[in-house]
Amino acid sequence: MEKRDVIFNGREKRVFATDDPGRIIIHFKDVTMGYNSIKKAVFKGKGEINNRISAMLLNILNENGIKTHFIELAGEKEMLCRKIEVIPLELIVRNKIAGSLVQRLGIPEGTVPSEPIVDMHFNNEELGDPMINGHHAILLGLVNREELDMIYKVARQTNDILLKVFAKAGIDMIDVKLEFGRAVDNGELIISDEITPDTCRLCDMKTGNILDKRRFLKDLSDVVASYREVYAKLSGSLN
Repeated sequence: MEKRDVIFNGREKRVFATDDPGRIIIHFKDVTMGYNSIKKAVFKGKGEINNRISAMLLNILNENGIKTHFIELAGEKEMLCRKIEVIPLELIVRNKIAGSLVQRLGIPEGTVPSEPIVDMHFNNEELGDPMINGHHAILLGLVNREELDMIYKVARQTNDILLKVFAKAGIDMIDVKLEFGRAVDNGELIISDEITPDTCRLCDMKTGNILDKRRFLKDLSDVVASYREVYAKLSGSLN
């Protein structure tokens, strides 16, 4: 597969075209951003470890019948993926109350709901990425009813699979952020973003140690070391 021009240069990832119009190469940067890009840092090795973690988890989803954009690793910081038409929606599946949900609902952090909560956001920086519901998503023309139902179904199935994978590794997955797109080769709905400690809240089940992006946001040390710990725990549990 021949890597060609950059078609998207984001804050934390860069996307390259290839000689196949239905395939792209995603490059993970060592950059970490937070609080709507107000906070920024560079952590050497972060791109490589996130690439490995995401490849591992997306491959597990593929093997379990959840279709994703991931095809194969293409380098230390790169993966070959199916090209997609972006659906500007972000779903957060919450297994425990944390983050903004604590303030919005006045529920103590760590509360376990009777079933996972699925929040939806419209990815639009000008509007501040507002929380919306399915009716809004259809009104905005982002998805149709069939696609909306499929997105919610796949989000819950993905959460169930990842919960078990992380639990086997001794990691508590508090929540996970998922994004979707339409594959340009056949139009099917697929998971289209990374799954890493940047997109999940993760804690060590025994110690409660934070193993995700909150280490950067809270000015804690050992950000990359914690990500490597996640990779090591996952790898060890799968062998």
